[in-house]
Amino acid sequence: MSSLDAFNEILQRDEPLAPYTWLRLGGPAQYLVTPRSVEELKQFVTVCHEEQIPIHILGGGSNLLVKDEGVSGAVIRLTSPVFAEVHIEGNKVRAGSGALLSRVISETVRAGLSGFENLAGIPGTIGGALCGNSGGRQGEISQLVTRVTGLTSLGEVVVRSQDELSFDYRQSNLNELLILEGEFELRSDDPEAISQKLKMNWIAKKAVQPLSSQSAGCIFKNPRGQRAGMLIEQAGLKGTRIGGAEISERHANFIVTYPGAKSSDVLRLIDLVRSKISEQFGVHLEPEIKIW
Repeated sequence: MSSLDAFNEILQRDEPLAPYTWLRLGGPAQYLVTPRSVEELKQFVTVCHEEQIPIHILGGGSNLLVKDEGVSGAVIRLTSPVFAEVHIEGNKVRAGSGALLSRVISETVRAGLSGFENLAGIPGTIGGALCGNSGGRQGEISQLVTRVTGLTSLGEVVVRSQDELSFDYRQSNLNELLILEGEFELRSDDPEAISQKLKMNWIAKKAVQPLSSQSAGCIFKNPRGQRAGMLIEQAGLKGTRIGGAEISERHANFIVTYPGAKSSDVLRLIDLVRSKISEQFGVHLEPEIKIW
């Protein structure tokens, strides 16, 4: 009997991952696990460590490409309400890693707290946003966070205060942790003024990004001092299509997919773009999207 059998109530074997991602692509997870409590999560992580089972954390599925052959090991989804709680006290906010970023934005704006409205239009969860330091021209989540609680690979709860947190462009030192909760400090402001700013940020984003298409957000990180989308556009790659995947005509740093698309189509398109940009501009593009 496998030690994983104790988790049969929350574990699915060979579960297709495509429905859980924004691109709707990719093969199955060897194990897909949806813990119902922190204690159950700790127990599962401990067993995975003992059995040397790799762990992957699936947030909102917005910044992710799952390969056609699927993922070995355990994919954990923190969708139980206990992982998505949001608490606001004064100008301090605590949000579970499974809380949608859009929900935290809405609740803080309604409470007259400014900061999160700068992240308008960014999909995904708090956990994913912290791990990848989500943000844009208006700011990044690292400017708001004061503390992060997470689990180690041994199932131990650890708390990292602000001076222990390190963030850079689309990355952090949180990747080895399974994030449970983030704490943030915001500024009090007029709710109407914050709502107006939120609206303007949304309008600006909708004007240039293919938000109505099936995509996974920006595919490449911006090289220092340059914009990946502009380089791809200058290379004449807008509208380039391989199989069911296409470089968006609206924003060249987005890849949109159509019925019949495969993950391999997206991967081939990514390789083509990187090759062309390196050849024409001598610039090495790094993927922003996570590839499993």
